[in-house]
Amino acid sequence: MAELLTIGELSARSGVAPSALRFYEKLGLIHSTRTGGNQRRYERTELRRVSFIRISAQVGIPLETIKEALASLPANRTPTRADWARLSRNWRGHLDEQIALLERLRDTLTGCIGCGCLSLRSCTLANTADRLASRGPGPVILTDPPTAAPPTAESE
Repeated sequence: MAELLTIGELSARSGVAPSALRFYEKLGLIHSTRTGGNQRRYERTELRRVSFIRISAQVGIPLETIKEALASLPANRTPTRADWARLSRNWRGHLDEQIALLERLRDTLTGCIGCGCLSLRSCTLANTADRLASRGPGPVILTDPPTAAPPTAESE
């Protein structure tokens, strides 16, 4: 029988707080068995799942999407390199979008982000009469790839 990990051991090894591990378990992302004293015990294979959840969530993959991906893995078998490659390949488009958003954020954060707040001194120059409102709510210059360069005081 494989050595089982306590929640503290899984937490220490994965870098994920015990409260997050309990949350992942509640969502069905990971699984444990219970001792006679009702303490959680995790198979070592759960460490790989926790690592996958952690890195996937860090790059913006929603937990529901992660759950669907993990559900596609074979039960009671340690996922192989091919299993992980298949899952990550399915997310390439999403990751490319995230990278593009981060690049736009990096390149335009010092200018107008198109939030419609009109609170910055430069907003009256970059977003006169809140014309970006027609593009929708939120930071539209960052979230919607512009078809042209974002407005600046120089381009007005």
